[in-house]
Amino acid sequence: MSDRPAKRDHPNDAPGVPMLFPPWFERLQIKYLNSMLRPFSKRMPGMGVIKHRGRTSGKEYETIVTPYRKGQVLAIGLAHGKTNWVKNVLAAGEADIQIGKKNLHLVNTRVLAAGTVDHSLSRLARVVGKRSGVFVADIA
Repeated sequence: MSDRPAKRDHPNDAPGVPMLFPPWFERLQIKYLNSMLRPFSKRMPGMGVIKHRGRTSGKEYETIVTPYRKGQVLAIGLAHGKTNWVKNVLAAGEADIQIGKKNLHLVNTRVLAAGTVDHSLSRLARVVGKRSGVFVADIA
């Protein structure tokens, strides 16, 4: 038996915000994939970098995300569950995100449970939200 927690015991696997990827994939992404994508993430179409501050450490972080925008609403699918960046932004109530050359300030942050239908979201965000939770914020 592995001493690593099963997906159902993982801290990111919150009610309404299930982890769609197994914990081993999350570790692989954090350790290898993100470091390879980071240099390109601010210029790659469909990618964004959300800037947030640690809840207890106060340390500044940048996390690569896939944002979906419709008007003044921005959504990010939470296939990895309720991760630390989500908890940090919810605790702060705001964050900044860079998408291409645009810097946007996010306010009124919230998480919609998987399966929630919200027509203020883009069609792609609603598709993602059928199976995973969705982080949603208004663009200030």
